[in-house]
Amino acid sequence: MKKRINMLREFSVPLLAGVFAALTWANLWPESYHHFVDNPLFGPLSFHFITNDLFMVLFFGIAAVEITQSCLPGGDLNPPRKAVNPLLATLGGVIGPVAVYLGLNAVIGEPALARGWGIPTATDIALAWLVARMVFGAGHPAVSFLLLLAVADDAIGLAIIAIFYPDPSLPTSPQWLFLVIVGMAVAYLLRNMKMRSYWPYLIVGGGLCWSGLYLSHLHPALALAFVVPFLPHSRREAQHIFEDDPADRSTLATFEHEWKVFVDFGMFMFGLANAGVLFSGIGTATWLVLCSLFIGKTVGIFTMGLVGKTLGFPLPEHVGARELLLVGIVAGLGLTVALFVAGEAFADPGVQGAAKMGALLSGGLALLAIILGRLFKIRRIG
Repeated sequence: MKKRINMLREFSVPLLAGVFAALTWANLWPESYHHFVDNPLFGPLSFHFITNDLFMVLFFGIAAVEITQSCLPGGDLNPPRKAVNPLLATLGGVIGPVAVYLGLNAVIGEPALARGWGIPTATDIALAWLVARMVFGAGHPAVSFLLLLAVADDAIGLAIIAIFYPDPSLPTSPQWLFLVIVGMAVAYLLRNMKMRSYWPYLIVGGGLCWSGLYLSHLHPALALAFVVPFLPHSRREAQHIFEDDPADRSTLATFEHEWKVFVDFGMFMFGLANAGVLFSGIGTATWLVLCSLFIGKTVGIFTMGLVGKTLGFPLPEHVGARELLLVGIVAGLGLTVALFVAGEAFADPGVQGAAKMGALLSGGLALLAIILGRLFKIRRIG
């Protein structure tokens, strides 16, 4: 049973099932779908608010765990020299899509669509990991390279959401960000007091950060990203991303272990709340997002990876130009974070739906990567 549950999680089945359910429901019974998602469900809270403003706090909290662990000694982003080439590729994987999006928008779009530049900047870590394993094999160094890149650009994605995508209908009230600072201070004090349970960190520190972001009219889903780095953790990271270390009993590892399954299966809610777009809603924003994810990610990562190699920061063993090109294509899978940012970037339902359709269509890059992997005769390892 446990093996089946892990397989469902690894293949992102809950998220994909939510996306499929939302697409089906929204296209067959659109009024019923939007009534369920947008109207009050529990008291004044809508399903959309419960999912994007409450549940996604845990999602980004788990993402913060992965980033924190990767920065520890022995982690995938430590020491710094080990991470230089992936981080340069990450820079290309962020700048490339933004440049393509804004460039294409200047030619075929309109000024109002420029706000969507942040949609194609982040990679869907779980889906990219799954597809990379199919293309390269589980033990290929290209998989770890891609995961480093995906974690780093998701960290950038968190910053982009926090800074550039406040609620457009409500002016930012930065004075309330003092509560975020207080929440971080509380988490720091709890750590100094050697508090082992993660609950005080989440409830007190996380609650203060959530309130500060919400009252500031910034997205509260990022609340735990300010608290998680303070959770007591091991001195070294013995495992890679997505691999559990049974010997790690730290507060950070316990939080991840006890909530990761809930978050993975809860992604059904996220897919259901955010992927309900009409197939007839394909528009300019669709092609801006899709082309930015495909062309921008691929060219940006490929170019900066080779630049890093030229500067003396080598690519991993068995990763050459062909493998780097495929890594760029796989990194273009922008489902989860792209859907989230699209929902924040545009208030107009039509434009928002068209942008989300571009994020959904990026799933086709998985098939392209698999086909090219066969054509390039990529050596599978593991």
